Amino acid sequence: MSPNGSDRSSRRPMRRKLPQVLTAGLILATATGCSYNWEDFPRLGMPTPVTEEAPRILSLWQGSWAAALLTGILVWGLILWSVIFHRRSRTKVEVPPQTRYNMPIEALYTVTPLIIVSVLFYFTARDESKLLALSDKPAHTINVVGYQWSWGFNYIENVPGVEGDAKTDKNLASIPDKYIEEFPDNAGGVYVAGIPGDRNPQTGNPGPTLWLPKGEKVRFVLTSRDVIHSFWVVPFLFKQDVIPGHTNVFEVTPTQEGTFLGKCAELCGVDHSRMLFNVKVVSPERYQAHLKELAEKGQTGYIPSGIEQTDPARNAEKNQL
Repeated sequence: MSPNGSDRSSRRPMRRKLPQVLTAGLILATATGCSYNWEDFPRLGMPTPVTEEAPRILSLWQGSWAAALLTGILVWGLILWSVIFHRRSRTKVEVPPQTRYNMPIEALYTVTPLIIVSVLFYFTARDESKLLALSDKPAHTINVVGYQWSWGFNYIENVPGVEGDAKTDKNLASIPDKYIEEFPDNAGGVYVAGIPGDRNPQTGNPGPTLWLPKGEKVRFVLTSRDVIHSFWVVPFLFKQDVIPGHTNVFEVTPTQEGTFLGKCAELCGVDHSRMLFNVKVVSPERYQAHLKELAEKGQTGYIPSGIEQTDPARNAEKNQL
């Protein structure tokens, strides 16, 4: 048999197997992305949002995936088009025409990525400015304190029967003045000081439990007493770093009652995996009742919020947004 005939016969089994390989690959690629519920598929792996702000994050996530998919389709299409229509001829062996210095094509693959990046940057900057915007007077303020290896929560609230003033409390002195000035007047407050061994009494999930009122805006003031942590409530679709010597702040309005998981999303040391907590969203009435329960347990006042700093260092960002 001629060498050419041998080559043709050796290619036939491969051609027969190619559709099977492509089909198996397609099934594998789609099956690995399957969700337990088809209704969850439009969220593309994100959990169900439970705050007023979270849908904006979900929309940005979905838009980024749509842009990536369209770009992928274009690239895959060009690759397949080149493979099919510019493959080597079986009868001709000459070198095909070489194309160099094609200015329209070079301009296309230079300008197109710039447009894609610019559009993504615009939507990201727009949504980030909305998500980090602070209201003039939030309904509630909670100082989240990260420390190795758990979380503390200072409820800066006017709790009946609790005396004190968050604006002058030494335990909150590490927070910049621009945030302290917006604390409620004469807020004695209550606290929770978590340890890794804490458990939520209803779910049994590890970590302390942060209570929030449904339908009311909550400002989180994030401070650390040692190293960098990251405050992440999974269904908030949002997380922010907890940095020693630097105070981060954001606001959310919970929209769904229930108990949700939270964790530290920054590798902070040997027991980082134990820095878990729970978030329990309840009615405003039940939230106020919980604050009274903490006061009755003697958990009044505030735990230390962060490391000691000089006034210039603490207020270094006073004039920044």
